[in-house]
Amino acid sequence: MRNGTPSTRDFGQQLRNLRVRAALSQEALSHAAGVSVRALADMERGRTRGPQRRTVQALAEALGLDDAEAADLERSAAAGRPRPKAATGPSGSGVLGLPRDIRDFTARGPALARLLELADDAGTDGPAVTVVAGQPGLGKTAFAVHAAHRLAPHFPDGQFALDLHGMDAEPATPRDALARLLGAVGVADAAIPSGTDDRAGLWRSLAGERRMLLLLDNAAGEDQVGPLLPATGPSLTIVTSRHALAGLESVHRIDLALLRREEAVELLTRIIGPARVQAEAQAARDLADLCGHLPLAVRIAGQRLLSRPHERLSKLVARLAAEGRRLDGLQAGNLQVRAAFALSYRQLPDRTRTLLRRAALAAGGDFSPETAALLAGSTYDEAVACAEELTDAGLLQSEPAAERYRFHDLLRLYAAELVDTEDGPEVRAAALARTADRMLRRATAAALHFDVDHEQSASHLDPDPGQAPTGRDEARAWLEAERAQWLAALRQAHEAGHHRQVLDAARAMHWFSDLNQHWEQWVEVFRRSSEAARALGSRQEEAVHLNYLAWAYNLCVHDPRAALTAADGALSAARECADELEQGWALGYAAGALYRLGRPEEAEERLREAVRCLASQESPQGRLAELTTLNTLGTLLRHRGRAAEALDVHRRSERICRAGVPGRTDEVLALYLAVVRQQIGNDLAALERWHEAETPLRQALAAFDEAQMPAWSEQARLDLGRVLGAMGHPEARATLRTARDALAELRSPRQTEAAEALAALDETDAGAGAGAGAGAGAADLLDRRP
Repeated sequence: MRNGTPSTRDFGQQLRNLRVRAALSQEALSHAAGVSVRALADMERGRTRGPQRRTVQALAEALGLDDAEAADLERSAAAGRPRPKAATGPSGSGVLGLPRDIRDFTARGPALARLLELADDAGTDGPAVTVVAGQPGLGKTAFAVHAAHRLAPHFPDGQFALDLHGMDAEPATPRDALARLLGAVGVADAAIPSGTDDRAGLWRSLAGERRMLLLLDNAAGEDQVGPLLPATGPSLTIVTSRHALAGLESVHRIDLALLRREEAVELLTRIIGPARVQAEAQAARDLADLCGHLPLAVRIAGQRLLSRPHERLSKLVARLAAEGRRLDGLQAGNLQVRAAFALSYRQLPDRTRTLLRRAALAAGGDFSPETAALLAGSTYDEAVACAEELTDAGLLQSEPAAERYRFHDLLRLYAAELVDTEDGPEVRAAALARTADRMLRRATAAALHFDVDHEQSASHLDPDPGQAPTGRDEARAWLEAERAQWLAALRQAHEAGHHRQVLDAARAMHWFSDLNQHWEQWVEVFRRSSEAARALGSRQEEAVHLNYLAWAYNLCVHDPRAALTAADGALSAARECADELEQGWALGYAAGALYRLGRPEEAEERLREAVRCLASQESPQGRLAELTTLNTLGTLLRHRGRAAEALDVHRRSERICRAGVPGRTDEVLALYLAVVRQQIGNDLAALERWHEAETPLRQALAAFDEAQMPAWSEQARLDLGRVLGAMGHPEARATLRTARDALAELRSPRQTEAAEALAALDETDAGAGAGAGAGAGAADLLDRRP
């Protein structure tokens, strides 16, 4: 050797001798060779005994070695590199071979296609890593194993699967996991370094030279996974975890969703066979729904049926239909939905467990941090933190655009069970009572933002004014988002006998209900409030709330018989306490019901009596009631073929609006004027004065749109579309189509009118009568509350 430097089979000692001979420090050699100082130190100390060939070549060039010296250094390095074990062939099984694939694996086509793309591109930009995360029961491991078998031909240097035991009390440590991986690629036990960092370095050097597939199943967290990921080379790593592992950088993500209903039925078919499914097709669909389309639950149901070939699917459906027995029914041998959820639950901190349990008591399909905090007895910020932790753990799903969360149906049942077993009935009752009281008080205050007589005091009545919704936009957003929760609170208050609280809440909701008259629950709200008034012995309040109930029956659920009963009850109570204002309202609501029942003569008689009853009213409420009754009378006259009389009545209403009503804001009167303009437009349309009708209808539509009152604006849009159709206007078809779709979404009976008007346009080139008519069905307009 040059200058008599001896050759040695100890790579570390040889490298050190060569560096000293070249008069280079470790820092200088590191800079020249592009190798870290730490890596050089590990080599010289014997901690890294067989560096990669390209590393040895870089060192040889930096040291200025001739070909013979470089070859000798490479032989020393090669001697320290691990040799594959005899039992490990090209398929890469070893002690970490892939688990058995599932023969009846179903769906997940797009996710598999994405992994195939990653396999094709592996090595282009370094090793590929994909994370498959999500809630318990989605079939993450089954998907990853199936994908690994499909991808095996792409990775001839081996496919390895390692369970990291992330759900165990003591998950696998990175040090132990690295030892198993190194052993799988042929490193003898004696050659495996003792330290985690050294093992990780050796693993990266070996993995970088192989085109292999690595499945890291059931990961606990980023710190566990990070040291196991190859840093270079053409490998593909699939990581499965119930946690999001959001801290892992430069990884692809596959979010497995619930199965679609047809996919769930297909999985069931593959398990028990097509004959049984085809024989009970509807039961199979019902079973998929009861399983919440969760793959684990569907599989358990299928395995249970497979073990009982004589049992019908409908029998299992009947058992699972009872929520209290559903989780008991979803177990087959050692497969249990409840056990899968329990694995995740046991790993949660105490306060997060509490929130998970109590949040299951929330009403509706989703819940806010506000509701969760009340139920759990925590602060809002604590609830947000816990909910986010549960989302990362796959136990809750967050809404895309709002800070709201939801359970999978089966997980909600499991969490509700925990309330009974870990909290007990007293704690449960206290949490529900605390939440109901707070929610109903806030709902009452929020609704008062829409009551012109009490708007100024709305925020002050909130249980926590500093956190209360401010202004109508925030109040409306809160009331709409928390609809299920405050309705449940109202229900609980009524059942507990808190009659005054129920009455106050329902009275506050009166004006707000106009903005969302398509909500069917207004019937329940005002039925409960009228019952509360009766329980308190207040006939005047009973008249008020029975009138609200008549309105809800007429316009929200389209039940005129029930509306007439409620209106007659209101009229009787109002007469008993000599309340002429409520008598007028009751007569008007009864008229709407009578018209819907095909009794227009009686409806007109009631309306004229209402006008007489309200004529003497001087209060702002009385003037607005008179205005509404006049609008209603004109509408009825038009629908009875007396459009000219109707136009005179509506012009009178217009004059009242323009003159103003003392004590009422311009904003309120603008809505009344919009109703009048809609009716004037329809009167003119009935008189075939199409061009005159267009302007007032456009004005009405603009006002309703600005006020965000879809149940009102879409009817005005329909009326405008019919007039435009009669005029041959190019906007007619688009206007009618928009109205038809929106009215269908609102479940309005007038969607049929819109469809018929569109059909009429399709059958004519446009001209008089194409989709036009009397406009604005009286059935919907006779009860409008401006």
